[in-house]
Amino acid sequence: MDINVLRSIFTVVCLCVFVGVTAWAFSRRNKSQFEEAARLPLQED
Repeated sequence: MDINVLRSIFTVVCLCVFVGVTAWAFSRRNKSQFEEAARLPLQED
């Protein structure tokens, strides 16, 4: 295998990971958890 093939494979894997994390972050299923976490700094002890 040539180094350029390895770099291409690595780039594709990183792109897939990025798309997966982005899809997870914008998933409607996680929206309530993220909204709750966003309010944590504003809550008083």
